[in-house]
Amino acid sequence: MVTFSKRQKERDRQQRKQEKMARREQRKHEKAARPSRLEGGVDPDIAHIIPGPQPLLEE
Repeated sequence: MVTFSKRQKERDRQQRKQEKMARREQRKHEKAARPSRLEGGVDPDIAHIIPGPQPLLEE
């Protein structure tokens, strides 16, 4: 019985490994098919930020 349980554990471990590899491949393909966030090479979160000293705020 001990041998059977060891084999079962190993099969379960291999099954989980295969499922994990399949999920990785699926995410890899989904990521490649997803359109890029950067349209025109500019990140929309920082599109209008000007580097350097900022002008003083007038109240």
